[in-house]
Amino acid sequence: MLKKRIIICLDVKDGRTTKGIKFQNNRDIGDPVQMAAEYYKQGADELVFYDIMASARGRGPILDLIARVASQVFIPFCVGGGIGTIEDIRSTILAGAEKISLNSQAVKNPELIKEGARIFGNQCIVLGMDAARDDSMPSGYRIFINGGRTKTDLDAREWAQKAESLGAGEIVLNSIDTDGVKQGYELTLTRTIAEAVNVPVIASGGAGVTQHLADAFTKGRADAALIATMVHSGEYTVGQIKKELAAGGIPVRL
Repeated sequence: MLKKRIIICLDVKDGRTTKGIKFQNNRDIGDPVQMAAEYYKQGADELVFYDIMASARGRGPILDLIARVASQVFIPFCVGGGIGTIEDIRSTILAGAEKISLNSQAVKNPELIKEGARIFGNQCIVLGMDAARDDSMPSGYRIFINGGRTKTDLDAREWAQKAESLGAGEIVLNSIDTDGVKQGYELTLTRTIAEAVNVPVIASGGAGVTQHLADAFTKGRADAALIATMVHSGEYTVGQIKKELAAGGIPVRL
């Protein structure tokens, strides 16, 4: 049985790790380089670095900071935020990223997924999806871009399927409704997308206790879980979460 992955998320704003609730009221919580090194030591399976202001400000990725984070971790490292061209993808990989997350830029230019997958391989191209409940959409969920600030006409399930057909090798699915609230992942959304595509789906937004991850893996059908507040707050370590999951019968890398 494939092991379930625990992925740590560092949201970065102005060179510092930040954390908000439902994409708002972000506060500074530390240095991303030091935090990456600590989570690597704790046993994280992967690390995701999102520059949450890059797209909104119309600039590319901060390559020197990405390189400094990459120098501290020897696990798969995914970078998102402001990556809008093939050259951006190339330079981010050269800075040390194994995977590139395309979110707002993929919506604005879907061909970037296709071209990125053709040149660098499907395993390199991750679709980042920010979705919120909207009963007027076919799946019940609408896609938002620019850090959750801009509504689109895209249905979450249809967009996931289209991105997969274009070459996305993985989907990070973030629920705006549950982001940072520590009440659990949006399991209906997670399961809807996981059952609609044939690539790994990473649940994101809302974990507060280990049971929430277990629910994402079982009820939500997720292949991996993204966590931030749980570990940033110091309430949990990665090792502690993995031990609790393993004790509950969830296959993880210990």
